[in-house]
Amino acid sequence: MAENLSYTYVIVGGGIAGVTCAETLALLRPHDSSDRILLLTESTLVKAVTNVVPLGKILNRFDVKEKSGQELAAASNIDVLLDQLDTIVSEDRLLRTTAGRCINYRYLCLCTGARPNIIDKAKGNANVIGIRDTESVEEFRKRIHTATRLVVVGNGGIASELVYEVEGMEEIHWVIKDPYISSTFVDSGAATFFKERLNEKGSTEKEKTIYKRMRYTEQNDGSSPSVAGSKRGAALGPDWHRAFDIRKHGEVTTKNANKVTVHHSVEVEGIKEVSSGLQVHLTDGKTIECDFVVSATGVVPAISWAGGCDRPFKLGPDGGLFVNWSMETSVDGIYAAGDVCYAGWEHAPHWFQMRLWTQARQMGAMAARSMAAKRAGEEIYQDFCFEMFNHVTTLFGYQVVLLGRYNGQGLNDKYEVLLRMTPGLEYIKFVLVDGRLQGALLVGETGLEETCENLILNQLDLSPYGEDLLNPDIDIEDYFD
Repeated sequence: MAENLSYTYVIVGGGIAGVTCAETLALLRPHDSSDRILLLTESTLVKAVTNVVPLGKILNRFDVKEKSGQELAAASNIDVLLDQLDTIVSEDRLLRTTAGRCINYRYLCLCTGARPNIIDKAKGNANVIGIRDTESVEEFRKRIHTATRLVVVGNGGIASELVYEVEGMEEIHWVIKDPYISSTFVDSGAATFFKERLNEKGSTEKEKTIYKRMRYTEQNDGSSPSVAGSKRGAALGPDWHRAFDIRKHGEVTTKNANKVTVHHSVEVEGIKEVSSGLQVHLTDGKTIECDFVVSATGVVPAISWAGGCDRPFKLGPDGGLFVNWSMETSVDGIYAAGDVCYAGWEHAPHWFQMRLWTQARQMGAMAARSMAAKRAGEEIYQDFCFEMFNHVTTLFGYQVVLLGRYNGQGLNDKYEVLLRMTPGLEYIKFVLVDGRLQGALLVGETGLEETCENLILNQLDLSPYGEDLLNPDIDIEDYFD
């Protein structure tokens, strides 16, 4: 007989968006309330934001801690259930799981995330792996111990950090479709700045700092057979490369330092298995021999469960669940947050959507506030964090801060750029239109995060300062903080 459960709030997904949503609801819920919260997750491990450091009004740097579901439940008074969403019967406010459970909800938030977009030519090949979650990194670690030649395909954050952090390979080939590295986040100037750091790896020994923190591993006790073997872990956090030692045999010397070859402006045309491993054929006619391939070519929203629902969801052009500013989907009582959704509202001038850990956290918190307000019959407004795009990450050992239209996105090339670069130390780019700051890219410990936030938000006319705005002899933060 199927198990029947009933909750006020049900959140599906144990990633940053889902856990943030559940934890925020737990904080917003009145102490005398009988409202119950359920987090439905396919993995026994969930991702929770920790060590939040404010760098400005909106901008925050944070780590992602891996927790067991039991730890989250004990700390937050949230019920955690290991199972997988199968179908939703929205007319009855009911969802069914693959283990046969029926769960009634009053408000449902879908945070099922996204899945790796494995390159088309490699789908089904066991020697081509995607890196998206903790389990896929563990698979990567196992493979590098017996491999000497690696091909990495992709040009985003995971690909960039993987190429930089992995040690002990004889050959690493980095295949990118763009003319310069790390184009998802930076411009060609910053890419040149980073490439110098990449090229330095062979000449200097690098001491890798591994986070010393509690580690959990997946265990299947047979209680959820329908989930085992098909579960998808939550996305990696912003510090993933520091939480894992991805050096071959744990050894780093100048002799075994990586030789990284970057293949610009090409794509994978085909992959062929040979006795020595794989042959990767590129569109420029070159052939690379390797032991295995890492596909880090972005993600697509994970909505495989949507086909069996009683009502179709409105989707965005990228295939994500269309949501309004309060994170509501087109189906009554159902919200969505994180990588699975498409931001369908009219965006603020300096904000746009990217599937990043930062936005997953912000959307998860916004969905929680919206559901709690709907439950209480209260009116709320969109969180201020959606006024301006903001993200902090680490690339090639540098802190990287992205604010507003940091690469001139959506400005139709009608902007001017101010640059300041100190090799090996910092790279600063300001994007201005009619003397007003529209975006900033800050690499290194610049100390300009809050200043740039203020200048983008208040749109102060900076024309009188001209190029002195980035004069190293002038501390502009003293003027504008």
